[in-house]
Amino acid sequence: MSVDKETDLDSKVDLLTKIPLLSELSAPHRELLASSSRILAFESGEILFHQGDIGDTAYLITAGEAEVVTEGADGNIAIATIGKYQFIGEVAILIDVPRTATVVAVTDLTALVVSKEMFYRMVTDYPGIAIEVMRELASRLFKTTAQVGRSDTETIQFSG
Repeated sequence: MSVDKETDLDSKVDLLTKIPLLSELSAPHRELLASSSRILAFESGEILFHQGDIGDTAYLITAGEAEVVTEGADGNIAIATIGKYQFIGEVAILIDVPRTATVVAVTDLTALVVSKEMFYRMVTDYPGIAIEVMRELASRLFKTTAQVGRSDTETIQFSG
């Protein structure tokens, strides 16, 4: 079961300064993000969210790894592994669709949970963050498309 990890505001702000994607945030914006987000801890094997769920948050992995699994005609297919400082769950909040995959913690994992409203504010106020999110999404699409064309079922390792 995921649990809120007790983290004070200063610790969250300090964590945000270490995340490359958020490096351009001003100090007041880091404090706003820290105060409006929470940190969840997941045990290995625990599900962050299910394919088909309504998504109103994105997750920024701060420690550990997770596997992205999609339901196919022949059962579940592991399509990617994500790790430290990578976002997951942003597609559902960017285009208001149900979650496109299930995400499972591969290791013990912690994640900063960011609301849809705060995510939009970050990408609106900081175009550099929006560009990095677009680059990551384009990279994921490219790698997933390439995987579909291969005969093997090797899981993609996304790098931040």
